[in-house]
Amino acid sequence: MNFNEFELHEDVLNAVDSMNYQQATPIQEQAIPHILSGKDLLACAQTGTGKTAAYLIPILDKVAHEANEHTGALILVPTRELAVQIDQQIQGLGYFVGATSIAVYGGNKGPEWDQQKKALTQGADIIIATPGRLIAHLQLGYVNFRNLRHLVLDEADRMLDMGFLGDILKIMSYLPNERQTLMFSATMPPKIGELAKRILKDPEELRLAVSRPADRIDQQFYLAKDEQKLPLLTHLLKEVRNISMVLFTSRKSTVEPIVRALRKLGLGAHGISSDSEQAEREIVLRDFKNRQFPILVATDVLSRGIDIDNLSHVVNYDVPRDPEDYVHRIGRTARAESKGTAITFINEHDQKYVLKIERLFEKELEKKSVTQELGLGEAPSFEPPRFRSGRRKKDNAKKAGSGTPSSGRKPHREAKPQEAAAAVEAAPADSKPKRRNKRRRPKKGQPKPVNPTEAQAS
Repeated sequence: MNFNEFELHEDVLNAVDSMNYQQATPIQEQAIPHILSGKDLLACAQTGTGKTAAYLIPILDKVAHEANEHTGALILVPTRELAVQIDQQIQGLGYFVGATSIAVYGGNKGPEWDQQKKALTQGADIIIATPGRLIAHLQLGYVNFRNLRHLVLDEADRMLDMGFLGDILKIMSYLPNERQTLMFSATMPPKIGELAKRILKDPEELRLAVSRPADRIDQQFYLAKDEQKLPLLTHLLKEVRNISMVLFTSRKSTVEPIVRALRKLGLGAHGISSDSEQAEREIVLRDFKNRQFPILVATDVLSRGIDIDNLSHVVNYDVPRDPEDYVHRIGRTARAESKGTAITFINEHDQKYVLKIERLFEKELEKKSVTQELGLGEAPSFEPPRFRSGRRKKDNAKKAGSGTPSSGRKPHREAKPQEAAAAVEAAPADSKPKRRNKRRRPKKGQPKPVNPTEAQAS
């Protein structure tokens, strides 16, 4: 579908054309008409599908048609990287409209705070904010949202995962009731549905099927213990030429060791994590986009905020917990009919996440075990929880068969962790655990019985 068919303001169409947007993506084609009509929206779409433009284009169309002295739209996001990325996109799409915007996030110095305060006091067309920093401003009493018309929750699932539910609801208490609310989420867990019921009014719902990785991506899965990953990575990259790679790791502590190991190979590498200063992150990301160095090492928490395409390699140093995150990450390679490589290391603890990816793809993935032949020691065997539990049940069945006859009662079943947690939550606050047998006091002269738990602890 062509953007001219949406009957957008001429200034918005000029901006769309200048940014070389040819055809609307599926999420844009479905979402833009609903947003232009003023309806609330709940949309399930992955990062990388064009969802940001799907809500920015109609909001900027409103800005072009209706002048507003104060803030007209608020976009809540989970990370400062995403806030900066969206702000940059507004600068492009809103150039001919003359739209004003500012990213409000923590971790910056005094001048940035004053700049944020000025925008929140005097108003900007669009504010992009992380919940924590926005609340810090709201509590000081100078934020003016009385003319707000649009609220957007981008990556709502990630915000809830990061514990921002209370902050989101608190922010909404400062907003006018008459507004349009848009929720975008990469996944649709029950908690997203519950939040939607609380904040959306008769919303339209859009669910786009999760896209599969392009066939041109060579997906390689290697079984490796944590201490084997770094030497295995250096072996795999030894013969690679003209590399452009992003490596994601789940731990901040591994960023610098990986960077040092890659530099020893003669590969230019830089790392960023949540510990990095915001200015440093922006410089590193800018230089990487401009091909100043070939390899970027980043923590998982930054993965959705990194907007970089056309990579030759993507490395998952640890398996992503969310299968949609895996699809989005490796989708940054093999663009424009080119080929790409996605390397994922699987240790003994991450195997359950591989099962999730296999369920999403509806096929079993090949796992390679090469550490032994490289002299790195034996790789972990692929035995995710479902297989281990099955074997345990068989072993228990054998023991039961060779033991004493059953009394006819059902065997005692150990409670699952989630069941135990649910039971604790369901119990009244003043309730006490029941004892099956009263503990008898020892007779005079007899030793006090030893608690088995205390005995083990000692």
